[in-house]
Amino acid sequence: MEPGPIAILPSPDPVVADAVLRGGGTVAPLSPATRGVVWVASSGADDLAAALDANPSVGWVQLPWAGVDAFSSVLQAFHEDGRVWTSAKGAYAQPVAEHALTLALGLMRALPRRIRATSWQADEVGRSLYGARVVIVGAGGVALELLRLLMPFDVDATIVRRQHAAVSGAARTLPSTRLAEALYGAEVVFVAAALTHASHRLIGRAELATLAPGAILVNVARGALVDTDAVLEALESGRLGGAGLDVTDPEPLPAGHPLWSAPDCIITPHVADTDEMTAPLFAERVAFNVRAFHGEGDFVGRIDPSVGY
Repeated sequence: MEPGPIAILPSPDPVVADAVLRGGGTVAPLSPATRGVVWVASSGADDLAAALDANPSVGWVQLPWAGVDAFSSVLQAFHEDGRVWTSAKGAYAQPVAEHALTLALGLMRALPRRIRATSWQADEVGRSLYGARVVIVGAGGVALELLRLLMPFDVDATIVRRQHAAVSGAARTLPSTRLAEALYGAEVVFVAAALTHASHRLIGRAELATLAPGAILVNVARGALVDTDAVLEALESGRLGGAGLDVTDPEPLPAGHPLWSAPDCIITPHVADTDEMTAPLFAERVAFNVRAFHGEGDFVGRIDPSVGY
């Protein structure tokens, strides 16, 4: 790949521009001379596609988030053109995993109800995470960081992933084709997988029914990985002991949606990684990949456009 000027689109960003310079690159407006594009918006797939169509000289595209489902149409359209695509996958693992653990602990200690209490209720409700049977769906940066955070709790952790390769730190690693087996009897389930056509509503009624009674479900990936109606039914019946959702389907979750008043449910508005947390982390990813763009090492966070992440 021939290095050259890098365009920051759809609008300039001084933090990202500084990262490009720190990586040894140059920033310039989009033109026939542009060789790299750093896309800094969470949407705008059509605009990005138009920019790439008009500038076939672009050989590398950096997307801003770990999940790239918002750009699936662009990845599909350009998946055979030889461009290098990178995302921020893994860059935000620490804050997202931290948030996931927070949701799980809050639910296990019945905090949704206790926070709203206006009188003393010594009901002895609450569970410990220590030694729990945990399943993490996904094996990316968030999943790996979760495994690290869970180590002091001595959990029995199973990773479910598309590939068969074992994940260090997990008691077992199972392929996604054995998801039902992995979920059977699980007490805490973390959803941290990429959203693709194959993983849409990966967790539904049948999957929730296999969990241990009163199990906790935490989703910090994408709302559409989980069947919202199935979660709502399981919460209302008591079959599911709690749901911690940083992402929902639909998203944003409309005011008045039944999930807002569902028992033992914590909903946070997709803030597991806030702008304040992600800006410096994304800048580091950009600087690293600009160096790779100039031949210094390998790109980090490479996307396989054929599979969508």
